[in-house]
Amino acid sequence: MPLADPRPLLAAARKARHGVGAFNATLLEHAEALVTGAEAARAPLVLQISENAVRYHGGLRPLALAARALAEAATVPVVLHLDHAEDVDLVHQAVDLGFTSVMFDGSRLPDDENRAATRRIVAHCHARDVAVEAELGEVGGKDGVHAPGVRTDPGEARRFCEETGVDSLAVAVGTSHAMASRDAVVDLELVAAISELVPVPLVLHGSSGVDDATLRAVVTRGMTKVNIATHLNKVFTRVVRERLDADPRLLDARKYVAPARDAMASEVERLITLLGPQTPQVLS
Repeated sequence: MPLADPRPLLAAARKARHGVGAFNATLLEHAEALVTGAEAARAPLVLQISENAVRYHGGLRPLALAARALAEAATVPVVLHLDHAEDVDLVHQAVDLGFTSVMFDGSRLPDDENRAATRRIVAHCHARDVAVEAELGEVGGKDGVHAPGVRTDPGEARRFCEETGVDSLAVAVGTSHAMASRDAVVDLELVAAISELVPVPLVLHGSSGVDDATLRAVVTRGMTKVNIATHLNKVFTRVVRERLDADPRLLDARKYVAPARDAMASEVERLITLLGPQTPQVLS
């Protein structure tokens, strides 16, 4: 099926108070695992390629075209999303390659410059029917508003959305990027307060550091798009290590990459199911 527009998917999830899984692919096998897991869960997927992944491959086009082919062959709606792009030219490349969503990360810029740059990105993308995610750029560095200790002000978040016209907003409520342990302390009351004021779906970055119970809690409080990368990389890499440790003579990459891909797909299915609609018994 054609690539999905995230806006109606996220709007429906926001109204129903459940989450949409957004997961990153660095390798082709990652993208395969993400689509397979989403199909098993019978739910939409946001398949993300980050600027870091683009840098690793030396360009966007090869991985993007492969991911797009997988997405278009999927039996569930798949959004192809450019994640944490600081390079405006890269955003334009993604739009030209058919991405239906981009995240512009202006967190290294002064606040006024970030807002102005985000408005320009929104104008360019909306003219081509592409959705835009952003975050408040008040703290420098990759973490932006997700740096440890930083929290988003609800009123400021609302003003940012009104001034830029973004379709979704990443907010800081207690998570940070690349957490290897799932012990982040999320401010659930802040999630609810931001959700009440902000007119667009909210995005939680750094969700690898959030345990299952808190993931359920954040989506019921109003978080909609939930980004998870490091946790899934841990699942994938653990299986690769186990296979290589079990057989030091193993040379065929397919013998250890395929089971890692399968394990990742299973965890994607579990996470999407966790984030999705739940029965009243589970919610209680």
